[in-house]
Amino acid sequence: MKKHNANAVWNGSVKEGEGKITTRSKILDNSKYSFNTRFGDAPGTNPDELLAASHAGCFAMATSLMLGEAGFTPESLDANAEVTMDASQLKIVSSHLTLKAKIPNISQEKFMEIVNNAKENCPISKVMNCEITLDATLEQ
Repeated sequence: MKKHNANAVWNGSVKEGEGKITTRSKILDNSKYSFNTRFGDAPGTNPDELLAASHAGCFAMATSLMLGEAGFTPESLDANAEVTMDASQLKIVSSHLTLKAKIPNISQEKFMEIVNNAKENCPISKVMNCEITLDATLEQ
């Protein structure tokens, strides 16, 4: 089993305080987050943005894996995830994936079968308790 970890330190009240997030790799190293980075427009990151990054990255990797298993090698997979937080419920309600793909010699039907499978079965999708939608485009 492979384990990954990150650390978050929070100081102060939820609206006036702020925190810092650090990952083991130090890609995030005391990166600022706060109420205003999550619910406003202040500079910094937030848990929802990090979840969106995780979902987009995981979905792209799962799609590549499943394409390879089916005998296809993608030229490019440009994945985006938009996570929506309902602030009134303090609940993530959806993640919308968008994929633009360049994959030689694949039919539209096979492409959609594989990307829908990746949407449902990438590890991040499996732990998300929200609606997950997908728009996928096969570019020539």
